[in-house]
Amino acid sequence: MDKLLIKGGKRLQGEVSVSGAKNAAVAIIPAALLSDGICTIDNLPYIDDVIVLAETLRALGAKVDLSESGKITIDPSGVQSICPPEALTRKMRASYYLMGVMLGRFGKAKIPPQGGCYIGARPIDQHLKGFTAMGATVKQSNIIAIDAPELHGAEVYLDMVSVGATINLMLAAVKARGNTTIFNCAKEPHVIDLANFLNNMGAKIKGAGTDIIRIKGVTALHGCNYTIIPDQIETGTWMIIAAATKGDILIKNCIPTHMESISAKLAEAGVGVEEGEDTIRVFTSIRPKAVNVKTMVYPGFPTDLQQPFSTMLTIAKGTSIITETIFEQRYRHLDELRRMGAHLRTEDRVAIIDGVDRIYSAQVEARDLRGGAALIVAGLMAQGTTTISGVRYIDRGYENITSKLRALGADIMRISED
Repeated sequence: MDKLLIKGGKRLQGEVSVSGAKNAAVAIIPAALLSDGICTIDNLPYIDDVIVLAETLRALGAKVDLSESGKITIDPSGVQSICPPEALTRKMRASYYLMGVMLGRFGKAKIPPQGGCYIGARPIDQHLKGFTAMGATVKQSNIIAIDAPELHGAEVYLDMVSVGATINLMLAAVKARGNTTIFNCAKEPHVIDLANFLNNMGAKIKGAGTDIIRIKGVTALHGCNYTIIPDQIETGTWMIIAAATKGDILIKNCIPTHMESISAKLAEAGVGVEEGEDTIRVFTSIRPKAVNVKTMVYPGFPTDLQQPFSTMLTIAKGTSIITETIFEQRYRHLDELRRMGAHLRTEDRVAIIDGVDRIYSAQVEARDLRGGAALIVAGLMAQGTTTISGVRYIDRGYENITSKLRALGADIMRISED
């Protein structure tokens, strides 16, 4: 139960290195259970979600060695259980990927309720629809029980673009009998990263990153070594921090092509963006201009960066309009920004932000992961010392964020609430 204290108003500058992708890690780690051998995965972010997943795999019977350096070794040979402990699944949303993994490994799964941030409705009907098309029987109570003694390939049409459903169906299909085609797939970088990992283990997946993914089922997968891609959302967070603090930050170990929607919006706001092969420099010495943003599935503007970006726009010149199309509860951070002097209002899924010269410090509370990142951005911009509680949410997705910010010149410290 820690807090962050941030004395804002400082111009951040220097270099920062991006950690491995959280959203790729939480899919790839459970996918290792599909292997008949040992998998070694590196460039992991050492964050709470990764630690919880490692504990979950151990509870299922796997041998897991996780180091703080971002490397994990997984030996799934001892896995017998198909039901992870509820105390662990409730700690994160991505625990539902064990549905697809257990179906692929055992032909059955029992998954307790999942946790994660409350940002709106997050149904799993498209996941279950796909499993059913592949021959599974689904029974829902407190625990979702799925049984498929003869899991087979199928054509699955997703009614909406869903990252979670795309990934879960890939996990189930790689060892299913026959061919599976998934239509209206998510195209996010971590979907491609998972496909690359599975293919390295011997899977036959084509089309990841497009609307249609085709999978030819195989009878067995082998162990492999794999390096996870850099985190797209952490990269975007640093880009926003540079613009919000009128800073100059060189972001290293990133993939610029993943950031095109953010780079374009920052350029539209009058912020300098220079891209290298695996670096992005973001710099400005003036307030950003107001811009309009609409969240969309990849390659559109990511919903996970809407909250930090809308925080930056509270000091932009003019009026900005944010339209959140993915999750209906992604504006809860705005209540905290109002307490810091921001001028804004919401109308259903639209936020209207009238930029002000500056915002001021306050005691605020993070209620979800990306909302927590937004409050860090606010604290860095604000005059005075801002206190942020609910740091446990931030710990789920950002590795060493306090030390990384200090290296850029931020006045930030972490204290125990006791």
